Order: sequence, then C-alpha cells, then structure tokens
Amino acid sequence: MASSMSFPYRIIDLTHTLNESIPSWTGSCGFHQEVKLDYDLTTSDVSFRVQQLKLHAGIGTHIDAPAHCSIGKATVEQLDLNSLIAPCVTIDVSAQAHEHYSVSLDDLALFEKIYGAIEPNSFVLIRTGWDQFWNQPERYHNNFLFPSVSKEAAEFLLQRNIVGLGIDTLSPDRPESGYPVHATLLGAEKYIVENVANSASLPPTGSFILALPIKTRYGTEAPMRLAGLIPTA
Repeated sequence: MASSMSFPYRIIDLTHTLNESIPSWTGSCGFHQEVKLDYDLTTSDVSFRVQQLKLHAGIGTHIDAPAHCSIGKATVEQLDLNSLIAPCVTIDVSAQAHEHYSVSLDDLALFEKIYGAIEPNSFVLIRTGWDQFWNQPERYHNNFLFPSVSKEAAEFLLQRNIVGLGIDTLSPDRPESGYPVHATLLGAEKYIVENVANSASLPPTGSFILALPIKTRYGTEAPMRLAGLIPTA
C-alpha cells in the first residue's frame, strides 16, 4: 500500500519575481526576456514558446559567492550544498529600521536574550521591512540609502560561525560604509543573499533555508530561488 505521509514542512517563497521593471543596483533593470519563437510560428505538431533571457548576475533575489569580492575564494558552482540548506534565524528590526539604519550589536544581543544564542551553521536573515518598496523601484533603490548591517554585527555573526547572511534590501552594505559586511563574510567563505522577499512569513527560529542559485561556472553572483521551510509538526 502506498504511503500517505505528507511533506512535514510549509514552504515559503522568499524570491522576488524577475521582470523588466524590478529594482537593481545600477538603477536600470538589468533583466530582459524576449520571445524567440512563439506558439503560432511552431512548425512541429506540438507548439512551443521559446524565450531568451538577458540579465545581470546580481539581479533580483540573488546570491553573492565569496569570490564576489575576494580573489581566490569560492565561486557559485563551488558552494557546498550543505551550507545552502541550513537552519534559519530571522532577526526582525522592521519596527525601528529606516534608510540610515544599521543592524547593531545591540540588536543581536536583544535577539539572543529572547531566543538564545545563534547556533553555528545557521543562515541569518535580517528583516528590515524594506521589501514593502519592491514595487516602487526608485523608492527601493533610494540613491543607495536603505537599512543595512554594521561591521560589528557582521563580525559578531562570523564569530557565531553562520553559513550565510540574507537581507531584504539591495545589500547588507551601503556604499558609504565601504562594504565591510561583504569583506567580513565573503572573505571568510560565507555567502550573502540580497533582495529577499516575504521574510515576515518566517518565525525567529525553527525554520530552514533552501538557497539554490543558478550554477554558473566561475560565477561570483547568481540569481536564485530562495525558499523557507517551516516544520508543520
């Protein structure tokens, strides 16, 4: 008799849909989808629509591999799957976040006071609430002003031996800061996920992350499908 066991997780899509009007680092979209062959032009018995994609590697919800800013570090295809499937810790600073806000050691200390120490090999997701502006590209970009993460917080998370860091903004660094979070985490062979969607759907602890980028050779960034898994038991 076939088993009726159901999948013991609720799956949350944490990925923004790619289209030609989404925000991007450069301010121009960086994504284009073109139909090269349409159904009514198909000469075979079965009709097809064939599309071509042109896109920046760092578009939409995407991953930064260590090689993104560290010479000789791991590229996208070298990332260990064991680090891309990990327990997820979601730190919510949306109540106080603003365009100049940086997640601080105090934010992390408060989280750990309530929920306990961040376990090694966790993926840490910072929820700022900035994804509310995703459908307003100019507001989301905001001339590179958006909530970010402090160097001190990144160094603390590295001490906790996290596998990666995610955030619902263009980056955990604002350009004015000099990119210390990228340098700290990517330099230590961790990875960064930017432009996360729907992080409000995840609990502070107890969920898992499934971070699967397009597997490109020598890639330093790659678009991805990011999912959260919440146990139903």
